[in-house]
Order: sequence, then C-alpha cells, then structure tokens
Amino acid sequence: MHFLITAGPTREYIDSVRFLSNASTGRMGFECAAAALRRGHTVTLVTGPTHLEPPAKVRCVPVVSARQMHDACRAAFGHCDAVIMTAAVADYRPRRTQRTKQAKQDGPMTLELTANPDILASLGRAKQGQVLIGFALQDTARRQRAREKLAKKNLDAIVLNTPAALGAKRSEVEVLTKAGDWRELGRLSKRALATRLVRLAERLAKRQNKAK
Repeated sequence: MHFLITAGPTREYIDSVRFLSNASTGRMGFECAAAALRRGHTVTLVTGPTHLEPPAKVRCVPVVSARQMHDACRAAFGHCDAVIMTAAVADYRPRRTQRTKQAKQDGPMTLELTANPDILASLGRAKQGQVLIGFALQDTARRQRAREKLAKKNLDAIVLNTPAALGAKRSEVEVLTKAGDWRELGRLSKRALATRLVRLAERLAKRQNKAK
C-alpha cells in the first residue's frame, strides 16, 4: 500500500518572525511513517516544522503553513491507498501577514484571523476508495465530538486523544471506526500505537476491497 501520513504542527505567520502554532513535535506521524515502512509499504510524509529526522526511504514533503499542507496532501492523495492524519493543523491564520517585524506598540493589539482550509474534510470529499484515519484532540464532550468529526468528514476511523499527547512519548487513546464501537487502546508508546494504526488501515483497506 501507499500511505500518506501528515505530522507536526503548522505555523501561521503574523509577521516576519512571529507565528501562531502549537506544541506538536511530529513524533506520532514520524512513528506512523516508520511503522508503515517496517510493514513493507510506501510512504509519503507531509510534515510541518519539527526537529525530527524523517525515516529513511520515505518521500518527505516539508511544509510550514496549513495551506501548504493542504496543497501537498491533495497532490499526493490520488496516488495513495491510506491516509493517517496526525498533524496538528492550525484552524486559523492571520488575515494579513506583515513582511517585516511589527514594532511594539502601547496598549492592546487586535489580531484578525481567518479560517484555514479543512484538510480532512477536503480529503473526505475527494475519497475514491482510500482509507482515511483522522485524529481528534478533545478535552470536553470527547466521544461526542470525535464521533461527529468522523461522520462530518467522511472518515473510516478516528483516534481520540487529549492535549496531554502533545510533545509526549506515550499516548492514551480510543479508536472509533465507521462501522464499529469505541475501542480503548490504553496507554501506549507512540511507536506501539503507530503499528496498531497501520494495521488498522490495512484491515480497513482489505475490507473495502472485499466489498467491491
């Protein structure tokens, strides 16, 4: 199979030096890429800014912003069999980005934001047999919001975690498939979790091929 995997944060620049981002390190996506390689698959890894070295033999596409990640994913999507979307993509970006560093001013400052493209929803609309696995990082109404995201974005499975996963080496997650119930995987290393997710994608792809 050909896996498309996203990793890391995006950065949405306010001016030439300041940006909006989050604490994602990219570890989960990089572990998924390595797990897919170990199981004999081809991998395209679209990654935001991280300090991690991508696994050897992956096709690595570095990006910075959410719009760049969207374009890279859409370009690769038609050639892949499965997507694991671990990236922590910024929902919003500054409406205007200054080309030079903004000088400090007295008093408060208002920053106007505009929505970024929804990458998962875009891929969900474009699906033609690919397996699409997303992540839902939630700290309130967790299962309800994850289930709604799975349906709204036409996902085959969703991985529910919490903000504690950002930057951590282990995660405690639950997984919901479109045709199944919640499955609690417990607290796993991200390497072990990555192997579970790659195997899940394999099973979902096999199930879809049988249904054709």
